[in-house]
Amino acid sequence: MTNKLLIVQNISHEGPGILEELLNEHEIAFERYDLSKGELLPNPSSYAGMVVLGGPQSANDASAEITGELKTIRQALDAGVPYLGICLGLQLLVKAAGGGVVRCGQKEIGFREPDDEPFMVELTGEGRRDALFCGMPERLRVFQLHGETVTLTESMALLATGRGCRNQIVRVGCNAWGLQCHFEMTPAMFESWIGIDHDLKTMEREELLREFDDISKEYAETGRAILRNFLEITRLLQT
Repeated sequence: MTNKLLIVQNISHEGPGILEELLNEHEIAFERYDLSKGELLPNPSSYAGMVVLGGPQSANDASAEITGELKTIRQALDAGVPYLGICLGLQLLVKAAGGGVVRCGQKEIGFREPDDEPFMVELTGEGRRDALFCGMPERLRVFQLHGETVTLTESMALLATGRGCRNQIVRVGCNAWGLQCHFEMTPAMFESWIGIDHDLKTMEREELLREFDDISKEYAETGRAILRNFLEITRLLQT
């Protein structure tokens, strides 16, 4: 096994963000593969951990890209490689492990619910005990950008819930996690997304930027804490 982290991008502009900052700060080696550029994934079993990021695709797509990615994720699960999936990365994890991916009753986009309340996720009892959330508060403010959600098998653990799409954070087995919400965004990434993503482009740009600026300190602290916990699980980051 190498002492490297495997990072999978499903589209170029949805990069590792805060995770990359942490990896560089602690001089942790990683390899990044961008499937939207036609790059082929290696066997994950030789890596210390695997992170799969978001993208506009569906885990139900029959494309060679998605079916190949599902196969790679199953290899990681079979080999016991610590896994973290964000947004599409969660949906691919659940699909690879035998769960389902379905359309949300209503898309979750941005920072607020339809009634203007902030998007929050609340840790379950299982989530409060989970290593990924060590030292974290029970309720976390989040950014959402998805139109699909997951259905779980009995063996999957629900770690955090939301108001609209209930299944927000999931653990599969002992060391594979998926987050429906985004904790990895940097300000530069967010500004890029506003100009690219179809759903975000329909919203008021200055209002989105102002809201992200208002919560940026809390958001970054939350993201760094969760991602540090994952890196500690992989043993790439020693405390």
